[in-house]
Parts: sequence; C-alpha cells; structure tokens
Amino acid sequence: LKATSQSHHSLAIYRQQNNRMAANIGVGEYPWWSYVIMPFMSGIVGWGTNVLALEMTFRPIEYFGVEWFRMHEQPWGLFGWQGIIPTKAAKMASICAELMTTKLFDIKDIFGRLEPERMYECMEDGLLLMIDEILQDVANTYMPKTWNYMPDSVKNEAVLTAHRACPEFLTAFIADMQANIHNVLDIKEMCITACVRNKKIVNKIFQECGEKEFIFIRKSGFYFGFLFGCIQTGLWLIYDGSWLLPVCGFIVGWFTNFLALKVIFRPLHPIAIGPYKLQGLFLKRQNEVSEVFARINCVELLGTEQIWDAILTGPNRKNFQLLLRNHSIIFTEKLIGGLRPLALTAMGTEKFLLMKEDIATKVILKLPNIIGLSYDYTTEALQMETTIRTKMQGLGPAEFEGVLHPAFEEDEMTLIMVGGFLGMLVGIVQIGIFSFFP
Repeated sequence: LKATSQSHHSLAIYRQQNNRMAANIGVGEYPWWSYVIMPFMSGIVGWGTNVLALEMTFRPIEYFGVEWFRMHEQPWGLFGWQGIIPTKAAKMASICAELMTTKLFDIKDIFGRLEPERMYECMEDGLLLMIDEILQDVANTYMPKTWNYMPDSVKNEAVLTAHRACPEFLTAFIADMQANIHNVLDIKEMCITACVRNKKIVNKIFQECGEKEFIFIRKSGFYFGFLFGCIQTGLWLIYDGSWLLPVCGFIVGWFTNFLALKVIFRPLHPIAIGPYKLQGLFLKRQNEVSEVFARINCVELLGTEQIWDAILTGPNRKNFQLLLRNHSIIFTEKLIGGLRPLALTAMGTEKFLLMKEDIATKVILKLPNIIGLSYDYTTEALQMETTIRTKMQGLGPAEFEGVLHPAFEEDEMTLIMVGGFLGMLVGIVQIGIFSFFP
C-alpha cells in the first residue's frame, strides 16, 4: 500500500510538471499568455506615444513648469514644456503669411477690387454727420460770436459746400490708399502679431487643416506598434535577454512616430501601383484643406475688421495718417470755401491757419470711427476667402505640403525621440512583469 501511495504521488508530480511545461513556452518558459499580450502592449505603446506626441505639439499653450533654464524658441526647459506650435507661434505665422502673400494673393490686387465710389456710398451718412460735427465744433472754438450771429442761409451754404466736397475727398483718398497699400498695411506683421497675441489661432489653423491626419496618427500608432510587437514576440521566444524589451520598446515608439509622420506627406507625387494611386494622406485632401485654411484665416486673421485695425494701429499707421492728412488738408481748403474772407476778418491769418490744421486733425481722428460702415461691402468686394481657396487648390504638391508640414518639421526629431523614450520606459516595465515568473 505504501508503495502504491508513493507511485500515485510521483505520478501527480510528473503530471504537474508536464502541465507547467506545456503552459510555459519559449527559452524563458514564460506563460503562453505573456506572449499573446506582447503585441497588444506594443500597440498600446505605439498609440500612446503618438497621442502624447500630438499633445506635446500643441499643448500647453504657455510654458508649464519652472523656467530656470530654457533656450530661445525651444519648447523644453530644464523642468517644463510648452507646445511646439505655441512656442514658435511667430515663426509658424510667418510661414503661413509668406505662403499667402507669395503664392495665394497680392494685397494690392485684392484692395484694387474696391470701388472708391461704392466706399463713399457706404460711408456717406456717417461722413456727412462727421463733417457737420467738425464744422460746428471748429466754428464755436475759433469764431463763436461771428458764427452765432451769422445768417442761417450763410451757415447752410457753408455746410452744403462741405458736403459737396465729401465725395471727391473720400474717393481720392481711397484711390490713393489702394495705390500705396504696401506702405500702409504689412500683412505678414499683422498675422504674426495676431498669432503671438493669441497662440490658439495658429494651433487652430494646423489642428483643423490636419484634423483627419491627426486621427490617422493616433490610430496608426496602435497598428504599427502591434506589427512591431509581433516581431518582438518572435525574438522573445528565442532570446529573453533583459535588454531586449527596452530596446524593442524604443524601436516601437520611434518607428511608429516616424512612419506616421512620413505616411502623411510622402510620397509627394502620386505613384501608380496597379489600379491604386499611392500619395501622402494630406496631399490627397488638397481641395478640402484649402477650404478650411481659407475659412480660418479669413475669420481669425484676414477679416475686414482685422485688416483695418492693422492699417489704423499697426506699424505702418504713420504712413496711413500722413496719406490721410494730405487729403484732409486739401479737403479743408474746399470745406472752408466761401467762409475764407469772413474767417480771416474774424480771427486773423495766424488763427485761421490754426483752424485749418485743427480741421485736418479732427478729420484724421474721426474718420476711422466711420470706417466700420464699409465693412460689409469691403468683405464682399475683396473676396479674400474665395481667392485663397481657389489659389491654394491650384498649388503643386510641394507648395501645398508647406501648409501643414512646418508643424512637424520644426521639432520632428524631438517628437520621434520622445516616442522612443516612452517606448523604452514601457519595455522596462515589461521586464518587471516578466521577473515575477521563475
């Protein structure tokens, strides 16, 4: 009986060992399920590194961390990070503005679409009210008694003279501004200033133009990672050196980011493979992206209100003011009209010259307040969005690539290396997991 009992015990141990050996495979005799999950872990690593790379491209908007040491226009600091695009908002805006002003439109041609007569029609009511206010104010300031005792018929004639001079004044000024638009408006500086002041704008341009490509980057990280994970599993079956997992993790993170970025923009030109055409994903959507790019830029950067604000307050505002002053002086001469003899008698030559200068100054100060009356017509006449969209749709692949590619070119290697580093960390975690198994 004792011998029989020992025999049964030995048989149980033998069966246990056989079951364990059947369940554990590979040189390291790890559980079978550990090999099954390895490709999925690599897929998650690929997905996670791609998602994080995109987040680091656009966020945070402002630097987050302790800015003890940080190089100029670099997203990283000793202890912190700022999104690559927000960090280089000025450079990115400059690239976009350069593309628009060299490839998509000439601002002189755009402003040449305005009809000065239509501009006057839009602003007529506001301009006449403005002139009435200026006349009343100047008369009460420089010759109050003379003006108050002056017959209404004379006052009315002075006002009518001023009104008759308004159309010529405004149409001549608009025509002169069209001819000198490059001196009064710097489109490139306007775009850069707006994007630096509000970094979300440049983020929005890239995110909405490349929305579908960014979705692909996120998803492709898992697919590419899974494929590399299958290779990693095969290697782990025949060799279980502890260094293999971190190295494979680095390769997975590095290659998933690298491949995702390359597939978006390459090949540049369509390559026929049987019935299929192979081309970069972004380049295939040229018509769609052109519409989005034109819409965002015309809403956020190149709207009529933004353009006039840049003319009135931008770096070239003094040129605009000088142009307006020249026309205001001519207008003042006509505005005074028949009141000259009476005004000279009432106030003397020196005071009369001061009054002329004051009228011109008031016109310069008040005219911008009524520019808004022309916004609707200006937007309709400039056709900025239609022009940008049409021109952009006609760009060659190399030129069109420049719309989105700068977002990645700036720190492409940084993003790829971040993916590799994170993949390596996951590989180290995997070592910890496998160390639990004998």
